[in-house]
Amino acid sequence: MSTVRRSFNKLILVTAASFSLGAFSVPVWAASADDLNKDAAQALQTLYRTSPAAEVLSKKARAILVFPKIIKAGLVFGGSYGEGVLTREGKAADYYNSVSASWGLQAGAESYGYAVFLMSDKAVEYLDKSQGWEIGVGPTVVVVNEGIAKNLSSSTLKDDAYAFIFDQQGLMASLSIEGTKITRIKR
Repeated sequence: MSTVRRSFNKLILVTAASFSLGAFSVPVWAASADDLNKDAAQALQTLYRTSPAAEVLSKKARAILVFPKIIKAGLVFGGSYGEGVLTREGKAADYYNSVSASWGLQAGAESYGYAVFLMSDKAVEYLDKSQGWEIGVGPTVVVVNEGIAKNLSSSTLKDDAYAFIFDQQGLMASLSIEGTKITRIKR
C-alpha cells in the first residue's frame, strides 16, 4: 500500500473518530420527570399490546426499568443514549440513563425502546446499590425475543431480569463490540 493511501486511510479513521467523540461531547438535556413518566407509561402500553408475555412478566416483576426511546447511531464508532424510569408497584421510583459505545463494522441510525423486568429482590438491590449497571455484569439479563416469549410461564421464570426491545425504527447494520451502562440520574 502506498504512503499516500495509508495516510488517507488514517485521515478517514481520525475524522470518523473525531465526529463520533464530538457527538458525545454535546451537552445532553435531561427530560423532565413528568415527561419521562408519561413516555414510560405509553411505552409499556405499546410493549404490552405487541408482546402479551411482557404484561404477564410485569405482574410478577419486583420492578420495571423502562427506556421509552434510545437513539443509536454509528459509522465505525457509534453510541446510543436514552433516559428511563424505574417503576415499583406501578409508581416511578427513580430515573436512569442508558449509554452505550461501540466500535466495529457499523453504519446507520435507529431508535428503539427497551424494558427490563427485574424479577428478584437481588436484581433490584444490585441496581439500587451499584453506581451503574453494566449489562453483562451483575444480575443475569435474558433478552426476550418472540421464540422465548412463547415459552415463558411462571414455572420457567428463573433468571434475575428479562429485557424486551420494542418500537424499533430506522436502519442500523452492525457487526460490532458494544457495552451498555445504566446509571442513576441525579435530580
